[in-house]
Amino acid sequence: MDKALYVAMTGARATLQAQGTVSHNLANADTAGFKAALANTEAYRIPGGTHASRIDAVHIDQGFNSRVGAQRVTGNPLDVSMRPDRWLAVQSPDGGEAYTRAGNLSLTPNGQLVTGGGHPLVDENGQPFALPPHQALDIGHDGTVSIIPQGEGPQTMAVIGRLRTVEAAPDRLTRGLDGLMRNTDPQQPFAQAPGEVMTTGTLEASNVDAAGALVQMIQLQRQFEMQVKLISRGDENAQSANSLLRLGG
Repeated sequence: MDKALYVAMTGARATLQAQGTVSHNLANADTAGFKAALANTEAYRIPGGTHASRIDAVHIDQGFNSRVGAQRVTGNPLDVSMRPDRWLAVQSPDGGEAYTRAGNLSLTPNGQLVTGGGHPLVDENGQPFALPPHQALDIGHDGTVSIIPQGEGPQTMAVIGRLRTVEAAPDRLTRGLDGLMRNTDPQQPFAQAPGEVMTTGTLEASNVDAAGALVQMIQLQRQFEMQVKLISRGDENAQSANSLLRLGG
């Protein structure tokens, strides 16, 4: 009986963890460039002496859904939508390099180009991208940033630099707790992506299927209730068995 209780208990725990993943996806259904997290459960045999008789239900992280989200035209020169498998490089809170597809960019008061989450974008040399005072800004499809300096005419448009954008397959990336992607093999850094890497004036929406996530939450809730009932029934059966043993004694 204790084996059934153990399986049901670990299954309930894994279901709660999966519920957390789905809730996180729903919370980011309106976050630009967000990729839905994937989760699953697998059986794991607990090693123990000569007879491993316990099976654990383990929650596993299966990465993220790499499908490109819907495109929304905004006309904002600071909005960019990345091409498939192209990622914007940013400076992570720990000072390293991380990646995102959130193209809702903005300028800080000191002219630094940052993502909607406040992470500084970097140039081809890995340095934070900052702009001098200007009256117009243009981001090219290859990531080059051009400006018209303050008080000058259109003929004075000058290229300031190029944003660092990389080409990375989903299996080369892992998501951190801060929501940014990182290289799974830092010993093999990503190269600058060539050619056209983005579309300006457009935003990529989250690829979370809100309706599907709500249905999944209901399914997980019912699954959790079933596992709790199994634990309760197992406890009742154990108490009944103990009562019979006492009567027999």
